[in-house]
Amino acid sequence: MAPSFVPADVRVRAPATSANLGPGFDALGLALALYDDVAARVTAGGVAVEVTGEGADDLPTDASHLVVRAMLETFDELGGRPPGLAVSCVNRIPQARGLGSSSAAIVAGIQLARGLVVDGQKLMDDAAALRLAARMEGHPDNVAPCLLGGFTIAWTEESGAIAVTRRPSDSVQPTVFVPADRGLTAEARAALPATVPHADAARSAGRAALLVHAITEEPALLLPATEDRLHQQYRAPGMPATFALVTALREAGVAAVVSGAGPSVLALSPVPEHFTPGMAWLQQRLEVDVTGARVEGVHWDTPSGPLLPQVR
Repeated sequence: MAPSFVPADVRVRAPATSANLGPGFDALGLALALYDDVAARVTAGGVAVEVTGEGADDLPTDASHLVVRAMLETFDELGGRPPGLAVSCVNRIPQARGLGSSSAAIVAGIQLARGLVVDGQKLMDDAAALRLAARMEGHPDNVAPCLLGGFTIAWTEESGAIAVTRRPSDSVQPTVFVPADRGLTAEARAALPATVPHADAARSAGRAALLVHAITEEPALLLPATEDRLHQQYRAPGMPATFALVTALREAGVAAVVSGAGPSVLALSPVPEHFTPGMAWLQQRLEVDVTGARVEGVHWDTPSGPLLPQVR
């Protein structure tokens, strides 16, 4: 039976995310309080997308926009598409910097579609939404914290992606360092070897286990807990400035890692006041988002709020 659509506007605020967190490759993620605001309504026909903020000059404004593609995939899962859509995006998450901009778009689209279908959140629960988001993204480590909030541990079974969420300690103080240059996840993954030494894998497994404890209970252990030997060293030649910054921060006692596939850097412990990353980096202190991307009813006004300074 075809779905019924809500005769109102809905809004989703999707958080930025940082994945891997050092040793938790493709498994661990953290939601950050930097948001894309996306609103949508059903129309009589066609697809229209308005984009302001990050990516306004680059992102498509038709049905090929990733938010719309995720909405259409979700409508298909829920039984049918509406005649048309109007979508408004206010983007604050830097594009292609390792802060989950594509995951935010996918999760926002799924949540918007669930909100626009009568009983959509009952017809597709969060577990099913996560499976769809991970299928579209290709891995669950960013979409899980974006959807659920907080610190997440995600994995994949034959049935699809699954995740559990934990609240980080209040002492965890994320800071992101965002460069002007963009990075491509596909290129970063291509730099990874097919195999790694057993000793490196064993050491990273131990550090990933320690990280779950450190980030939730004992942040004093974050520096050793964020040591990685699975992926960061192999990506270093393609992002020398990123790895120079990670090294400098860690030598200063800061639990710093590559954010996702880079090129941004995430620090999970306080950055000394005297530390200066240089002119190439935009430094931003962020809180941890603990709610994830939720659906709200809104009027069709463009969402407002301060944008993160533009990185071009």
